[in-house]
Amino acid sequence: MTTKQLIGQNLKYIRYKTGLSQEEFYTSHNLSFKYLASVERGEVNVTVDFLDRLAKKLKVNVSEFFIQDKKRIIKQKRIDSKIISNQ
Repeated sequence: MTTKQLIGQNLKYIRYKTGLSQEEFYTSHNLSFKYLASVERGEVNVTVDFLDRLAKKLKVNVSEFFIQDKKRIIKQKRIDSKIISNQ
């Protein structure tokens, strides 16, 4: 897993913990939906300043984006499958 993918997975996990969809979160914080979706997919290099802004909006420490925890990935997959089955 690349660092970009790690940051993206952690962003997605943290956002899920807020209980908001991508669109709800990004709209409520006046952020670019397309750009942040590509960040979650691990396609974009982000700056430290951008991560700092995101962390403040999510009320977490920047270090949360760099945690390598298999439990987070497992929980995220469960959440993803619930969302897909509810659609």
